Amino acid sequence: MLVRVTRAYKTELDLNNAHVTACKQHAGAARWVYNWGLRRKRQAYRSTGTSPSAIELHRELNALKRAELPWLSQVSTWVSTCAPQEALRHLDQAFDHLFRRCRLKRAGQLWGKVGLKTKQRGLGGLRLTGTIVVEAQTIHPPRLGRLRLKARGYLPTLGSTILSATVSEQAGRW
Repeated sequence: MLVRVTRAYKTELDLNNAHVTACKQHAGAARWVYNWGLRRKRQAYRSTGTSPSAIELHRELNALKRAELPWLSQVSTWVSTCAPQEALRHLDQAFDHLFRRCRLKRAGQLWGKVGLKTKQRGLGGLRLTGTIVVEAQTIHPPRLGRLRLKARGYLPTLGSTILSATVSEQAGRW
């Protein structure tokens, strides 16, 4: 029997200028794709009453990259493709939660406001999936390279598999 244990660890990164730039590029690309997907979902919902899934939006984005958004193709040479994909998945989850809360509100089981949260402060963050290697003093997410950790020895290194990592900026600290 396979038992999956999910744990989250939060630690601060000790980044140099090149890594800060790379993280900002990743976060910026993810935020642009999230906002683009939000516009597309709203347009589709207003016109047809249904919204496209994250997979459909990703296919549409790939077609747009070639035709109308060459800058996004150039960005993806140094930005991981995980960041935009995960941004679209997060958008899909946000809409699922929105519609669930609307159903609960109509049924009288929920009080308060119902709507999407806005990302108005800071750069936001990004989620990376793939092969993430953790050592005692560093972490290696895809395309970002070796990132130093401020708290050394905090993350488990032996016998653990890291499935995803979220990198976010808050008050200039990553």
